[in-house]
Amino acid sequence: MQQRLLGRSGLRVSRIGLGTMTWGRDTDEHESADQLRAFLDAGGTLVDTAAGYGDGASETVIGGLLRTLVARDEVVIATKAGISRRTGERVVDVSRRRLLDELDASLRRLGTDHVDLWQVHTWSDAVPVEETLGALDAALASGRCRYVGVSNYSGWQTAHAATWQRAWPGRAPLVSTQMEYSLLARGVEREVLPAAEALGLGLLAWSPLGRGVLTGKYRGGIPADSRAASPHFSAFVERYLTPAARRVVDAVVTAAEGLGAAPLEIALAWVRDRPGVGAAIVGARTAAQLRGSLPTEEITLPVEIREALEDVSAVCMDYPDAGR
Repeated sequence: MQQRLLGRSGLRVSRIGLGTMTWGRDTDEHESADQLRAFLDAGGTLVDTAAGYGDGASETVIGGLLRTLVARDEVVIATKAGISRRTGERVVDVSRRRLLDELDASLRRLGTDHVDLWQVHTWSDAVPVEETLGALDAALASGRCRYVGVSNYSGWQTAHAATWQRAWPGRAPLVSTQMEYSLLARGVEREVLPAAEALGLGLLAWSPLGRGVLTGKYRGGIPADSRAASPHFSAFVERYLTPAARRVVDAVVTAAEGLGAAPLEIALAWVRDRPGVGAAIVGARTAAQLRGSLPTEEITLPVEIREALEDVSAVCMDYPDAGR
């Protein structure tokens, strides 16, 4: 699998990343191990997790696999801090105290003394951004992480944070931003991607398959074993079960039929090769589903196919995003 430098940093990551949001909850240890084996066999290196995934369960599973399945230096471990559901509800806390406590807990679960990429999981108006970013400085200076980034920041938030970090020698430069990006979610093209490219951040695209909708499996209804049928993810998927999304899915299916590929390969290849994207992060329920994504490495979309997909999925780019 092709490796890329993330943004303008020296961190190399596989251009397809392995998402682990369901590990330890909907995906057990044996299935997780099968997924990791398939990913490594295909040349993948980037494994993405978060302290808030399964309240730490995802990191715990990864830690076990680092002891039994893969050497630590063979993978790039990216994790996030700032969102938890310890109380059963989503809680955002990006204070210095909470972030550094979560990093220490992540390292214990992962069984390692450092992560390769540590990210603030989301923005919060409740904490001064300089305090949040100061936690990144402390983590990098202590050696507990090698690179730092942000996640789910808007365009102005991304630019503000990256510029703040570049304004004074010794601060930890941001190397990445992790955002939802797919043919069904192209809003990052308005401001986030331009800000990231201008300031040297690589984009890690989560849910590049449109929360599973771009696979085409929902065209005839909601399969009983799908995420849309799951109590954890039904609302997450339903956002893209709309007539407008259906038109995009139909275009992806048509392109796949013409190229002799699976719809998910077309959708994934499109995101993977967009300007500014460092890696597209794929999360699968089973190893079989993941293996269906990995042949995307061999696919390059023809220009006419790519342009047709962009036309049918275009977002409104008006003033000020598209200039005067």
